[in-house]
Amino acid sequence: MIPHRVPRVLRLAPARLTAGLDHCRRLDLPAHRALHGEPARRDLDALIAMAEGVDLRGRGGAAFPFARKLRAVAPGERVVLVNAVEGEPASAKDAMLLVRAPHLVLDGALLAAEALGAREVVVAAVEGDVAHASMIAAMEERRAATVSGAAERYGGRMRVAGLPERFISGEGGALVRGVNGLDAVPAGRRRRATEEGVGGLPTLLSNAETFAQLAVLSELGPIGYAEVGTPREPGTVLLTVGGEAVVEVMTGVPLATVLEECGLDPGEGVLVGGYHGAWLSTRAAQAAVVSREGMRLAGGVLGAGIVVPLPATTCPLGEVARVAAYLSAQSSGQCGPCRLGLPEVARALCALAEGAGSADEVRRAVRTVERRGACFHPDGTARFVLSALEAFAADVERHEERGSCGRPVRGALPLKEAGQEPRYRLDVDWTRCQGHGLCAHLLPEFVELDGHGYPSFRQVPGWMGREARRAVEMCPALALRLVPGQ
Repeated sequence: MIPHRVPRVLRLAPARLTAGLDHCRRLDLPAHRALHGEPARRDLDALIAMAEGVDLRGRGGAAFPFARKLRAVAPGERVVLVNAVEGEPASAKDAMLLVRAPHLVLDGALLAAEALGAREVVVAAVEGDVAHASMIAAMEERRAATVSGAAERYGGRMRVAGLPERFISGEGGALVRGVNGLDAVPAGRRRRATEEGVGGLPTLLSNAETFAQLAVLSELGPIGYAEVGTPREPGTVLLTVGGEAVVEVMTGVPLATVLEECGLDPGEGVLVGGYHGAWLSTRAAQAAVVSREGMRLAGGVLGAGIVVPLPATTCPLGEVARVAAYLSAQSSGQCGPCRLGLPEVARALCALAEGAGSADEVRRAVRTVERRGACFHPDGTARFVLSALEAFAADVERHEERGSCGRPVRGALPLKEAGQEPRYRLDVDWTRCQGHGLCAHLLPEFVELDGHGYPSFRQVPGWMGREARRAVEMCPALALRLVPGQ
C-alpha cells in the first residue's frame, strides 16, 4: 500500500523517526527491517530502565513519563493501545508515521506488549483515513511474514480500530470508549486507562510517536539515544509546522531556526502545542527553544509538537475567535462548562473581534469554564484563549478602541472544515409562536428573547442536536422546527 500523496518531512536532527524517508514514500516491512533491524526482546524491568534512563515522555501533549505508565498497568491481562487519532487540525505527525513509517510504531507497541504479556495491540486511527489504511496494510504485511516463517510476533493479536475524526476523539477516555464501541467522547468521570481500558482491561495507552520513540530507544540504547538533544531532554521530537510540514528536531534547537527551515517567520505570534496550547508573542518565539523546558520558559507548551506562526496579513483576534467557535462545536456537551461556557467564550471573542466587546468580558467567560469540566477540553480552550489575549495585547487594544485592526480574517489557522458534524437551525412559525420563552430556557446559549419575549436563534452545532429536538418537542405552541444549517 503506497499512498499517492504523503506528508512532507524535513529534518534538523539525525534521521531517526524519519530515517529512510528521503528515498521511500513508505517503508514496507522488508525496507523497515533493512533499516532498523529486528528489535531485541526486552523484559519489563529492562524496558522501564531504558525509558527512565532517557526520561522518555509521552508525545501526545501531557508529557507523562512513559516508565511510570509501564509500572502503573496492573498485573493480569493487559492491552496496548496506540493513539493515532489526531483530532488537532494543525497536527500531522502521527498520521505521517502511520502513512510513511508504520512498522516503527508497531515495533514500539509490540516491544511494550511482549514486556507486559499483553493480550493484544490495538492501533486507533481515523476511520477511512489514509493512515488507517496504511496501518491495516502494515499489519497484513506482518501476518504474511509470520506465515512465511519470518520472526514476526503477535501476528494474530493486532488490530486497527477506526474512530470518527473529532477534536476530542483523541482524548484518552474518549479513545478508550471509541475502541470499546461506544461514542468516542470523554467519560463522565475520569478513569485511568492503566486500571480500566480496552475491554475493561488494564491498558497501556500512549500516542503513535511515543511508541516510535520507544522503538528507536530500543534500537540505539540509552547512550546512543542521548547522543543528540539536551542533557535533560535527550533525543528528537516531531513537530508539525504550519499545519503541513513534519520536522524531526533534536531538542535544544531554537524555534526561530525551525521556522526559518520551513520558510516561515514568527509573524504576529506563534501558536505552540496546538489548540489546547498557548500563544507566544513574536519576541518570545524568537527566543524560545524546542524542548518542554524551553517552551515553558517562553510561556508556552511543547504539547503535541504543533507550531503555527500567524501571518501579519490576518486579524489575530478574528483567527482566535474562529478556533474558539470550532472548539465550542467540537465539545461533547456533557457538562456545563462545555455546553454553556464554551459557546459563551466563543461569543465573547467574536464580539471583541467585531469591536463590540472587551477583553474583560472574554476573561469573565473563561473563568466560568476553567477547572470545572468533566474532561480537559474546557481547560485547554481557556489556555488557548487567555494566552491569545496576552500575546496579541496590542491588537486587543486596537479592537477595543477602534472597533477593528483593519485586517481581514484570512483563515490562516487550519480547521478541518470537511467532515465536521452537521449544524442545525431552529425555525419558528410566527403564526403559532406565543412568546412562552421555553425554548430560551432549554437552549439559553442558542436562543435569545427580544423585549416582547419572542425568540431569535443562532446556529446549533451537531452535538446539541438532541437538546434542540427536545426544545422543538416541548414547544407549547408547536411553533418550532429543526432544519439543516448552512
